[in-house]
Amino acid sequence: MRNAQIDRKTTETDISLTLELDGAGASECHTGCGFLDHMLTLFARHGGFDLTVTCKGDTYVDDHHTVEDIGICLGKAFSQALGEKRGVTRYGSITLPMDEALLLAAVDLSGRGGCYETLAIPTEKVGTFDTELCGEFWRAFASNAGLTLHIRQLAGANSHHIIEGAFKAVARALRMAVAVDASRADEIPSTKGTLA
Repeated sequence: MRNAQIDRKTTETDISLTLELDGAGASECHTGCGFLDHMLTLFARHGGFDLTVTCKGDTYVDDHHTVEDIGICLGKAFSQALGEKRGVTRYGSITLPMDEALLLAAVDLSGRGGCYETLAIPTEKVGTFDTELCGEFWRAFASNAGLTLHIRQLAGANSHHIIEGAFKAVARALRMAVAVDASRADEIPSTKGTLA
């Protein structure tokens, strides 16, 4: 079973998250941040992951702690669910259109956390969501998942489309990377013998 449950409580957030890699794309997200709920819902759907998230956060300050800490928890869940990564495809990439926006996402389940993104989001907010938190989320996710993540914005003028395109693209790339390669189901896809 490739699944995980992460519970994390700090003075800023109280988060419970479950993840099933081999799911149907079902989700139930109650983060206290409506835009993030929307992004996580489509992330689960496009990745084929079953995801539940609840968060009680200090959103009276702003959404920063909530968004970053959920990124941490989601990253930890991927790391836990993948275990030693035996049999995974390891790599995934896609160039994904979202109306006028065009996003590239590439993933390597390397064991080394790193996020390299070049999103140029033209507005400071989408609704009440601070758009700079998109980068915070992906950095927290990649670092805690122990994966290398590249996100490139190739085109785009609408902030909502750019961010949504990024979430969909990363989900699709992850879907490829975490898939089990049936012909190598007992192998760790590295000449080092480990992805850590």
